[in-house]
Amino acid sequence: MASIIDSVLAELAKHDVLSVEEVDLVIGELTFLGEEQLRFAFEVLSRGNALENAKLNISQEKIEVGCHACGYVGPVDYIGSSADHMVIPNLVCPKCGSGVEITKGKSCGVTSIKVVER
Repeated sequence: MASIIDSVLAELAKHDVLSVEEVDLVIGELTFLGEEQLRFAFEVLSRGNALENAKLNISQEKIEVGCHACGYVGPVDYIGSSADHMVIPNLVCPKCGSGVEITKGKSCGVTSIKVVER
């Protein structure tokens, strides 16, 4: 979160911004970053700067894979159950069982910033 805030503040410095209202963040499922921890870190690290009163919006990016063997493109299957909190993605093709290329789910970044300009 510190790197994200530094990047946002560097971008804000290029513009005549009075305040920041919202920051939109996308977090891929494969980053294994916790939403509560990110919100807490954002709150602490934004104190005393242009992001202090900004709302942090977090959207989740689900895993998507592509299979070179059969041409499948889409979501993965999961191993385990949510009841025992041990759900993990099965990173093989759900159609043919071959190895896959991960096409979505690894993102971590700012998608937009809503600001008030002077």
